[in-house]
Amino acid sequence: MNGCACQKTALDNPSIMNLGTSLHVITHRSRGFTLIEIMIAVAIVAILAAIALPSFMDSIRKSRRADAFAALNAVQQAQERWRANKPAYAEGLTLAPAAPAPPGLGLPTTSSAGRYDIALSATGATGYTTTATAVVGSSQAADGNCSTLTVELSGGNIRFGSGAPPDWTDASRCWAR
Repeated sequence: MNGCACQKTALDNPSIMNLGTSLHVITHRSRGFTLIEIMIAVAIVAILAAIALPSFMDSIRKSRRADAFAALNAVQQAQERWRANKPAYAEGLTLAPAAPAPPGLGLPTTSSAGRYDIALSATGATGYTTTATAVVGSSQAADGNCSTLTVELSGGNIRFGSGAPPDWTDASRCWAR
């Protein structure tokens, strides 16, 4: 190196020399999930869903009961308006299309969302019974005793029930607000 422009050789740079003289095998671990890890995650999600879904569906059914409450409330109000002008409560929900049919309140026989069938029974001068029954085949039909909700007015006293009258079971559970 006496002033000459010499080129560096592979011997001068050990890293270049190593590349040419030996093979370095570098192993990389793959960056994904193994089948076992995925199966464990799926099993955990399935268990959580099995626990949460029934509770979620119960909450949905409970919130959909508001449809029946609104329909029963509409019948109560219409019956009171009817009774204010007549000697007895109305015998039917719908308006009578012909003379032989009992006069009605002009209300539909299903709730506004169509989840419950509404019926009147035991009508007279001192009371009536209105029942909201979940439509067969809907998720509300699986609402246990709360699939049938009833309002009974007898002698000026109102009673709320669930299930089949007169054997109502735990009405406060279904009518809780």
